[in-house]
Amino acid sequence: MTVGTLNSSTLAMTLWSERRYPALRAVLLVIVGSALLIVSAKIKVPFYPVPMTLQTFAVMVIAAAYGSRLAVATVIVYLAEGLFGLPVFTNTPPAIAGPAYFLGPTGGFLAGFVVAALIAGIAADRGHDRSPVRLFLYMLVADIAIFALGFVWLAWFAQLANGTGIGPAAAWTGGVLPFLLADLVKIALAACLIPAAWLAVKPKSDAI
Repeated sequence: MTVGTLNSSTLAMTLWSERRYPALRAVLLVIVGSALLIVSAKIKVPFYPVPMTLQTFAVMVIAAAYGSRLAVATVIVYLAEGLFGLPVFTNTPPAIAGPAYFLGPTGGFLAGFVVAALIAGIAADRGHDRSPVRLFLYMLVADIAIFALGFVWLAWFAQLANGTGIGPAAAWTGGVLPFLLADLVKIALAACLIPAAWLAVKPKSDAI
């Protein structure tokens, strides 16, 4: 990725229109975005039968605000922080971050964040980030990608104490089904938040 090819029409670039130091701007946005991902990983949503965080919401908001290239870079930086042992993930601590963490039950979901950032970011690249309906559809596809990668990894490849994978039935009932409704709510909120932010920074007539 080169800084000069970043989409200048995204929400983040519009809000921060300073053009003299594009590389610094990109680096700072990545830092802010990765910090948001860390915070979202540590926030547990109460009154829900299974542990649930705001990471999906954060990934979608970052992607829609940044565009695909900067969003993917942000998620990769976040994952790299965990790869090098920083406690940036939901279960760290007590779990220990590092390469082995990615082999565990959540490895597929973490990889899915990269794909989701790309898909939802493409919506911003194409100007669909000003339409709640269009943005929601992109985010829905992005969310499906997260669940698909997470399901496949958890079912057949996750390295667990009692073997490899938990099987498709258990992966569906334990890793996908309990989160579907909550994720729909989170992406709906994200799909409304970004267009609302555009209305705040652009004349109403410019909204799509």
